[in-house]
Amino acid sequence: MIPITKIVAGLAGVALLVVAGFAVWYFALRDDGPEAVSTESALQALEQATATTASGNSGGTPAASARTPVAGSDELDGAWKVDTSLGSFVGYRVKEELANIGGTTAVGRTVGVTGDVTIADGRATAATITADMTKLRSQESARDGQLRNQGIEYAKFPTSEFKLSSTNIPDSVEEGETATVTLNGSLTLHGVTKDISMPAEVTLKDGVLVVVGEVEVQFADYAIQKPNAARVVSMEDKGTIEVQLFFTKAA
Repeated sequence: MIPITKIVAGLAGVALLVVAGFAVWYFALRDDGPEAVSTESALQALEQATATTASGNSGGTPAASARTPVAGSDELDGAWKVDTSLGSFVGYRVKEELANIGGTTAVGRTVGVTGDVTIADGRATAATITADMTKLRSQESARDGQLRNQGIEYAKFPTSEFKLSSTNIPDSVEEGETATVTLNGSLTLHGVTKDISMPAEVTLKDGVLVVVGEVEVQFADYAIQKPNAARVVSMEDKGTIEVQLFFTKAA
């Protein structure tokens, strides 16, 4: 018969291994960055922001019931502006491998976004979105500091900009519905301007035009050198730009 003390010790050892394994996963291997953008998460953010505003409106963005009503594509015409109080952001996702940690995804986002879009006859006739790159924040503050003088070098290139050249807002964009569009235009990043086509989804919800999209870019196309840091073992030579934008109609 095995002494009870050995059984207890064995169980304790197994428990210790489980705890240690969890600790390694949680602190080293876990990819704890934000999930990729999606219309579902954007609408959840809008709902939360609206609820917060409704419970304590202090002169900021009007609650859903107070916004300019927009029934469908025929009433989309006019000027719309980016509303940062609802959770608008522009960001990046880059896969990397860190020493003693392994593969992970670096996710950085800036809420310093300004811009507007003009819609006429169901077509976005003009749009400019500007992102403040100095406000990029990721899971690692050390990474954010490195990007000041490496990578995107926001000390030299503090803003990035997207200018729309063409897209259509389909007739199917009615209240609560989502339409798939392609945003064609020029992206200025790291001082270099290139034409891009970004697949996106547009949803009209409670008087807010919700735009969610992402596009892959090659670093070399924008003269971006991969950041050099002791703990970075490797990094892909491309990244994904993602946007979550909330537009409210100008008065």
